[in-house]
Amino acid sequence: MLHKLNPVRLGFIRRQIDMHFCTDESAMKPLLGKSALDVGCGAGLLCEPLARLGANVTGVDAADENIAAAKAHSAQSGLAIDYRAGELATQKLGQFDLVTSMEVIEHVTDPAAFVGELAARLKRDGLMILSTPNRTAASKLFLVEAAERLGQVPRGTHDWDKFLTPEEVTALLTDAGLEVIAMEGIAFSPLSGLHLSSNKALNYILAARHSGSV
Repeated sequence: MLHKLNPVRLGFIRRQIDMHFCTDESAMKPLLGKSALDVGCGAGLLCEPLARLGANVTGVDAADENIAAAKAHSAQSGLAIDYRAGELATQKLGQFDLVTSMEVIEHVTDPAAFVGELAARLKRDGLMILSTPNRTAASKLFLVEAAERLGQVPRGTHDWDKFLTPEEVTALLTDAGLEVIAMEGIAFSPLSGLHLSSNKALNYILAARHSGSV
C-alpha cells in the first residue's frame, strides 16, 4: 500500500518544492544544495527519491529495524543518506530546508509536541510536508476495517480515534507558528487508483511554512 501511495505523495511534494523554492519543474535535481529531513522514514521510501532530487537527506525513525533496512537499501542504491534510529526529540539535528513526515502524526502520543519538534527543525524559509488519514466514517471503514481484513495493512496498524482532521492539524501547525499553504486529499477510485483529489475523506497531504515567511 505504501508503495502505491508514494508516487501520489511525490507528485504533490514535487509541485510544492517547485512553487516554494521557485525551481524549474523540469529540473532533475530541484533540491540540489538543500537539506531535507524525513521523520518516521521507515525503510527510506521517501528519503531515496528526495536524495535523487538532489537533497542532502537525513531520515529518522523510532524503529531500529526500519533504519537497518533503510541503510541496506540505500547502500545498494548508491545513495548517501544519514539514517538515525530513535525519537526525533532525542536527535541532535540542525534545521532543514525541507521537513517531511508521512503518516506519522496519527501514531504519536502528543501530536502538539510532535508538530513543535518538526517546526523547530524547519529553517525560517523552509517548507514542511505532512500527510495523515482523516478521522471520518469513510476512513474508519476503508483504511482501518477493510484494509486490515483484506491484509493491505497489518492488524492494529491504525487507531482511528487518533486520526486528525484537517482542521485539527491546521490548528496544531498554527500554534507552532506555521501556516498551511496547500492541502489536497488522497482519494481512491477503481478506475484511477490512488490519486490527488479535493476529497479529503480518507487521507490528505499538506504543505506549510513559517507564518509570515516569504
